[in-house]
Amino acid sequence: MKGGLLRHSTGAVFALLLLGLLPLTAAAATADIVPGLPAVTVSQTAGGTQWSLTLQILALMTVLTLLPSLLLMMTSFTRIIIVLSLLRQALGTVQTPSNQILIGLALFLTLFIMAPVFQQSYQEGIKPYMDQQISAEVAIQKAAEPLRTFMLNQTRQTDIALFQNIGHYPAFQSPKDVPYPVLMAAFVTSELKTAFQIGFLIFIPFLIIDIVVASVLMSMGMMMLSPMIVSLPFKLMLFVLVDGWTLLMGTLASSFYLGSPVGAG
Repeated sequence: MKGGLLRHSTGAVFALLLLGLLPLTAAAATADIVPGLPAVTVSQTAGGTQWSLTLQILALMTVLTLLPSLLLMMTSFTRIIIVLSLLRQALGTVQTPSNQILIGLALFLTLFIMAPVFQQSYQEGIKPYMDQQISAEVAIQKAAEPLRTFMLNQTRQTDIALFQNIGHYPAFQSPKDVPYPVLMAAFVTSELKTAFQIGFLIFIPFLIIDIVVASVLMSMGMMMLSPMIVSLPFKLMLFVLVDGWTLLMGTLASSFYLGSPVGAG
């Protein structure tokens, strides 16, 4: 079980890296080099224009700087980290768990959720390209399709329609017609909305405990005693008794739909 999870996680990271690096490997094929400056040397082939090694390294460094943003905004990380932060606020533990623990927990849960998506991208796009069975352009399309399906499944139609109207795009006949700029903006908006909805449900039981404790202290005339200090042990006890971490992790993992795209229509 642990070995399988490790393989999925390793494949997920490898697939995410190669999704960004695929455009840079297209120049590996042999071709006649057109004379020019080293920084702008290109080669003309039947498949199109290929860039020099210097430009490939520059593009590689640019892609590497964008990988954190891709991880944050195109995966399940956004929803998970927001819910975990709201949980910490609801419990009243300001710095427990720490930010490093929350980010690490959100990252590993993201890898667990996204492992089937990255594995599919690797099997359908990256592996055939590495085996020289398909071209770089086809590999990029096939590798990006599972991620596109995942994002569509989590995105509300109203959010897609909002950014469609803002960008003055024509009506989309199918999910495949939704361009990536619209999909990415709508996906992030939907994730924020869903995360705050889950956070609202998490806040309710802890808010009830705060209200009860504050009312009891008020009736006892203990005006100077902070209700937060008294309610914190009761909130921690409630969270432990209901096995809160297991319940929360299971709910977050099952809140993502990984089937066929249903977000647009």
